[in-house]
Amino acid sequence: MQVIPAIDLRGGLCVRLRQGDYDRETVFGDDPAAMAGRWVSEGATRIHLVDLDGAKAGKPVNVDAVRAVVQSVPVPCQLGGGVRDEKTIETWLEAGIERVIVGTQALRDPSWFRSMAEKHPGRLVLGLDARDGMVATDGWLETSNVSAAELAGRFDDLPLAAIIYTDIARDGTLEGPNLDATAALCRRVKTSVIASGGVGELADVDRLAALPVVGCIVGRALYEGKFSLADAVERAGRASARP
Repeated sequence: MQVIPAIDLRGGLCVRLRQGDYDRETVFGDDPAAMAGRWVSEGATRIHLVDLDGAKAGKPVNVDAVRAVVQSVPVPCQLGGGVRDEKTIETWLEAGIERVIVGTQALRDPSWFRSMAEKHPGRLVLGLDARDGMVATDGWLETSNVSAAELAGRFDDLPLAAIIYTDIARDGTLEGPNLDATAALCRRVKTSVIASGGVGELADVDRLAALPVVGCIVGRALYEGKFSLADAVERAGRASARP
């Protein structure tokens, strides 16, 4: 299981939101590229980027900061936030992003998402952000009447790179991931699943590594020094090596 550090961008700064609330923001740094370099030095083999401004605006905003990150690290980067048209996908791919995450627009326009996934095989990720099991959209400002599992099932035949499942109630907290919902999603689909939200201690890394997930995204716990990325990578590697 890959441990993937998150860098959330707002106004060019590294921030974290609590439960997706833009009014509950903590700034952790003013140099995203330097932050990415730190995580790579501690063993990161992938960086997770979120354009928080883009999620609200519905278009790329933190492009310069993203380019700086991509150019500064030797590992692939994935990015989400406001990806709602083909031009945005192409903007991020041209900026050097390996995987582009689509959430809101996949729900709003399934046929468009299908066409994009088929046009860019292995380059798109379905971002499933859920509140009480239902898909949240528009930077988590709205909640739909479609369940995360149902939406994942609709697109399981596509050549997606992965599905990222985030329980909003856990995101930006240190309360532990939603293991039951994550495991249920893994059972529902054949597409690789990456868990996100709530990792607060090394034991959470162990618990996720016991599930059939290919990665877990970690944010606040790293920034607040609850554990080091190096320790998390080592724990995930040890768990993956078990027979």
